[in-house]
Amino acid sequence: MELSINSLAAGIDTVWVLLCAALVFLMEGGFAALEAGFVRSKNSLNIIMKVIMDCTVGILGYFAIGFALMYGLDKAGMIGWSGFFLKGDMDYLGLKIPVYAFWLFQAAFAIAMATIVSGAVAERMKFMPYLVFSLVATTVIYPVAGHWVWGNGGWLNKLGMLDFAGSAVVHSLGGWASLAAVLVLGPRTGKFGKDGAVHVLPGHNLPLAALGAFLLWFGWFGFNPGSTLSGLDMNIARIAVNTNLSAAAGGTIAALYTAIKWGKVDPSMAINGALGGLVAITAGCAFVEPVSAMIIGGIAGLLVVFAVPFFDRLRADDPVGAIAVHGVCGTFGTVAVGVFAEKGGLLYGGGLALLGIQALGVIAVSLWGFAATYGLFSLLKAAVGIRVSVEAETDGLDLSEHGITAYSDLECNPLTTFGPIGSAKPLPVGQQQLAE
Repeated sequence: MELSINSLAAGIDTVWVLLCAALVFLMEGGFAALEAGFVRSKNSLNIIMKVIMDCTVGILGYFAIGFALMYGLDKAGMIGWSGFFLKGDMDYLGLKIPVYAFWLFQAAFAIAMATIVSGAVAERMKFMPYLVFSLVATTVIYPVAGHWVWGNGGWLNKLGMLDFAGSAVVHSLGGWASLAAVLVLGPRTGKFGKDGAVHVLPGHNLPLAALGAFLLWFGWFGFNPGSTLSGLDMNIARIAVNTNLSAAAGGTIAALYTAIKWGKVDPSMAINGALGGLVAITAGCAFVEPVSAMIIGGIAGLLVVFAVPFFDRLRADDPVGAIAVHGVCGTFGTVAVGVFAEKGGLLYGGGLALLGIQALGVIAVSLWGFAATYGLFSLLKAAVGIRVSVEAETDGLDLSEHGITAYSDLECNPLTTFGPIGSAKPLPVGQQQLAE
């Protein structure tokens, strides 16, 4: 009788993890729609192709090498060295589900990290060098950070860092890797004037971008609750509620702030805020109360509104706001665990110990992501070049990189369009700055 009960429990957990893996994988469709809507029409097919290739080369790379580096046996706390191609005994992981189910769930996380960068480098990066980055990101950059925090013997894991579903490991890592990438790559032609003015290059399809945001929000119900790895864990309900509340608070605060600042609600910032709330709560969704989740999400929504123009002033051209949403909000959400966690949080009598560990952990992960990406992009730039020509950028990457356009019956020159069709008036800097 005991064996049958255990088998039933394992079966439920396996189905749960596979379902959540599918939800997380669906987020790639959300990324694709979001980023395609946020870029100009002449580059929309190219950005979708980058996301698709994250799924192809990224999954293969994570299967062959990345999973082993992330979850392999390790004695030094830095990197794993077993389980390549999912070979060998992995009982040391202590899983109650098949390792194949666990791998599938983790692979969806790996490609999500790489896809964060795809939006930041949109509209001017060569396709093949990006594929090299995607492969390296899923085989080395993400697995190393993941091992530190989640791996068997990882040094941040041993310190007691809490990052339940990846505010640091996925989002901070991807966000600050995005900053490194755009600094090496440089801004899009026409983004910044010689006088320092910031020109808005608006996305071509906001409804498509909004649909992408909804798909991401939906997928997050696999991303966070699925990280329990068990459908029998009753905390999955609170995790889902915290996830939803944080997103709602982020979107609400961002919308209200833009209404006060500009007199009208900025749809782009409302989307930004909701996604920022999702990113921020990812670390603490299992450790905080619902009210705390609302506070974390609300602060994240506000941070996004401030961060997008801040990075514009730094001339870090990020067409989809990946640095603001993932880098800034991921960092904040990781540190917020040290304040709001019911066990060990500063506001719950835990002192500064957990807060210090969280800060150390997210700094280490972020620096690793920035340094590794900066080095890789610099090497690619010197070896093969990473940026398309001005002519190719003007024509659009759909045509120059793939020989086809997303909208064959549409003729326009978005390079000279800084406002609604037929309008020569530039939009406010905050308008149309959309995020993943």
